[in-house]
Parts: sequence; C-alpha cells; structure tokens
Amino acid sequence: MKPSRRNFLQSLGVGAASLGITHQSTAATAPMPKIAKPAGDDQILFVGDSIAIATTEHGKIRGFILRGIHQFLGVPYGADTSGKNRFMPPQKPTPWTDIRPTLWWGNSAPQIMEKRYANVYASFVDHWNYDDVSEDCLKLNVWTPALDTQKRPVVVWLHGGGFVNGNAIEQDGYHGENLSRLGNIVFCSINHRLGSLGYTDLKAAGGHAASGNVGNLDMVAALEWVKNNIANFGGDPNNVTIIGQSGGGAKVTTLMNMPSAKGLFHKAVALSGSSLAGVNKEYAEKLGQKVLEEAGLKPGEIDKLQQIPWRQYIDIANRAVEKMADEAKRMNIQRGGYAPVADGVTMNGGAFFSDPNHFSADIPLLLCTTFHEQNPDRTDSSLESISLAEVKEKIKPRFGDKASEVVDAYAKNFPKARPIEIWALIVSNRKNAVASADAKASQQKAPVYVAWFGWQPPLFDGRMRAFHCDDICFWFYNTDLMLTHTGGGKRPRALSDKMAHSFLNFAKTSNPNGGGLPNWKPYTTQNGETMILDDTPVLANDPDREARKALA
Repeated sequence: MKPSRRNFLQSLGVGAASLGITHQSTAATAPMPKIAKPAGDDQILFVGDSIAIATTEHGKIRGFILRGIHQFLGVPYGADTSGKNRFMPPQKPTPWTDIRPTLWWGNSAPQIMEKRYANVYASFVDHWNYDDVSEDCLKLNVWTPALDTQKRPVVVWLHGGGFVNGNAIEQDGYHGENLSRLGNIVFCSINHRLGSLGYTDLKAAGGHAASGNVGNLDMVAALEWVKNNIANFGGDPNNVTIIGQSGGGAKVTTLMNMPSAKGLFHKAVALSGSSLAGVNKEYAEKLGQKVLEEAGLKPGEIDKLQQIPWRQYIDIANRAVEKMADEAKRMNIQRGGYAPVADGVTMNGGAFFSDPNHFSADIPLLLCTTFHEQNPDRTDSSLESISLAEVKEKIKPRFGDKASEVVDAYAKNFPKARPIEIWALIVSNRKNAVASADAKASQQKAPVYVAWFGWQPPLFDGRMRAFHCDDICFWFYNTDLMLTHTGGGKRPRALSDKMAHSFLNFAKTSNPNGGGLPNWKPYTTQNGETMILDDTPVLANDPDREARKALA
C-alpha cells in the first residue's frame, strides 16, 4: 500500500493558507467558535478533548474546527463489510460509548491500487489522495459552520471513478470547507463499496437477492444516516442535494431510480456522467455464476466466497468478466463488468425517468459536462498539429465508416475549432447527457437545468483544455485548492464565484438563478437550453445539436 502523499497539516490546508494560496478558504463569513484564546491571537485550527463534539445515533464523535468550520472525518455510517457482511446489504455500525475521534479520512473501498501513481502527469494534475484500503469502508465526512439548530441545506458528494475506483476525498477539490462557509450549508462526502465487491449479482448462484446493488445500498444507508443525524450538525434532513461527477454522476441517476432512496434527497446534480438504465439483469446473474465457477466453488457456497481475501477476489471477478466477453456481445452489452443492476426490486428494471408518477419526477436535476472531457493531446504535444484527415483516421476504431461524416459535421458546427479541438469535442460529446435531459424533461415535471463547461486552464501550454474533472473545483469554490486544475488566481475564481453561488441557490431553492450567471432557463427538448460556462457565461440553445446528429 502506497502511503498518502500529504502530511496532516497539508491535508487541512494549513500550510497552504499560510502561503496565501487558499484565498477562498480564508474568507470568513461564519463566526469563529467561542474558545478562550489570547487577545489578538490568529489561531485557525482548534482541536482538543472538549472541542467539536457532536452526537450521532451510534455514539458521540469528536472532530476539529478549522477556519471556523467544524469538520468530522471518517464517521461510521455502516458496519465492516468483510466476512459474513460481504455481498450483503449494509448493516448498522456497532454503537460506541466513548467519544470517537473523527479526525482522519475513512478507509477507501477495496480497489486495485498498484500503479495508481504510475502516470506522472495524471498524478501531478489530479493530485490523487489515497490512504488505507479496507472492506471497513462505510465512512462519511461532514463540514458544517456550527453545531446548532439552524437547519442548513445539506449537500452530499458522490465521488467519481466509475463504480470501480475512487474515494470521498480523492482530490483536494472535493473538500467541503469552502462551500460550507460560502453558502452556510452542511457538506458531506461518502465512501461505499465499489466494483465486484459492491456489484456482483449472486442471486442466481445462491447469494442474497440484493447482492448486485449493495454498493448503491451503501449510499442509501449513508443518506439514511444524514436523515437521522444531520440535524445534530446544523443541517436540514428535508433539504438534501446529492451531487456526483463521472461515475458519481451515474450514481446520482441510479439513486434517483432506487425505491429505497425515496424521500432521502430532494435535488440532484450529475456532472460528466449519467445513466438511463441499470446493468442487464440476465447478464449480471450469469456473471455472478461465472464468478463462483472461476473461484472453484459450487452454487450456494457463498460463505466460502466471503472468506477469500478481497484482492484475490477482485482478480477472480475480473477474470470472470473476461470469460463472459462473448456472452456480453451476444446480449448486445457494449461494456461488461460491475455496476448497479436493473433487478426490478432494489433498482428500477426499465428505462430511468420514464414514469411521470415516480418519486424522481419531483426531483429537479442539474446536468453538466465539459467541452473536452477526454482531450487526446493532454500530454502529447505532437497532436496539436494534427489535420482533419488524420482525425478521421484516429476516430475510425470508434465510429467506423461514419468517421468522416462525424468529423465533417463537427467541423461545420464549430468552424473556428482546430482539428485537435474537433477531435476532443467528438470523443467528449455530450450525447448521453442530452439523452438524460430529454428523458427527464419530456416525462417528468421537476425542472432540468443543463450546462456545458468550456473554461480552459493556462497549463501545459494550453493543451489541457476543458478536461474531465476540471469543473468540480469551480462548483465547490475550490479553484485555489486545485492549482493543478486551474492555475489559481482571479480568472478561475471569478467563474467559480458564479458557479458556486448558482449551485448553492439550486441546493437551497431548486433554482440556480441569482448566483451571477445569466438567466438560466430550464431545459426543454425543443430548445435544448444550455448554460455555457466560461469566462463570459452565456445561455445558448443546444449549441452542438447539428454536430450530434452525426453520432446517431
């Protein structure tokens, strides 16, 4: 296991603040706690036996206060998921009697950690934060301005990494301190089971009927914890917004289609990721049977599968996916593997958002993607001079005989874009996001808001462009914490101020207007209203519609 790259004070942002680079972290709009201290003292971190003590249904916890924000890290919301709890719905944690210290992040869910830092550019840009990996991972974090009864809006962050990788504080831009202070809200982030340990459907192999969705049931358990406990942290359990990015965006849309999540959240935001259906039930059950076969076990021997070391189990499960490749193709499944299953019980079996009477019909949804999610030349400067003809060859593996038509359509729609930018727009197209917006807006009554993030950082000679993940720190008012995404300074801060305030308004009122962006109209299938997020934001009507037609 590779140790964390940050020391304790750095993780708190103390060292950065002393250097003056966390501008947003130092804006004091919330009062400091009444703690005895020498006159004129400028202490910003308070931690001790009687400081930041909160009550939860399982026992009391002790956090710390940094720059006026109470922080509680690694709070248990569920029991250890190893052994007999593996592949099972989450259980409540064992109550404790002493005051439990919650000063450090909870364990990351089991995932393959080898070579996590192998790509130097990715490690530099995304500044990954990983600590211990364990099946005892059902932990969450809380940032709040005060432990009072003010009933602040609550935001719950669902991390990215598909349904396979990541954790709640994977990037510094995920931290909730600045947004909590800026909007006077309570911010939470959670860890939950991932990959084959969270989504192996073992029902047909003799396992629990919900085994294919226990990772999502963990999220439901975390939201239940919020409902039962967040009032003790100054939060309002009746005003909860879930937000996720990439795989986290898909977590948002799957939770919107889980019966057990009804009433646990009230607004939703999906960034650079969404889904319109769960994994095919037949495929998932066959994959579960293949896992048991690959482990050398007979149907019903789930108890033996529960005892295999988690790292060994992941290897077994991944081999099963490989051996199911032909079957996946036969079932017209483009990408096999482990993700929430459309079992028709714990998750809707049909198309998401198709029912105007479903509980999700009452939940407003904000969707955003970036211009250049998967920019091809982020670390390869030679591609800057590529020609349109070469772009057509590059995308043939994905688009086949339609490659030329697709490139020509994008070049026509974006006449000022260079060939490398055309390539980036094509492979980063927002077809899925628009499909999600269309599905919900056409069938359900709650408003949908759509954004397209185009802001580009002045880093790596401009090659990063508006890349995957870059918008997160803007929504969370963290552009000066994610210098490797933004470069820092006034320019990104100006856009972040507008985006963060708009997001906060959405979380508080279901309407993002009034935060500094232009008038943001709800999305309609007819007009495709889309907020372009850049140095000068503007609302446009479906700006890439003509180009997207070529993708059909």
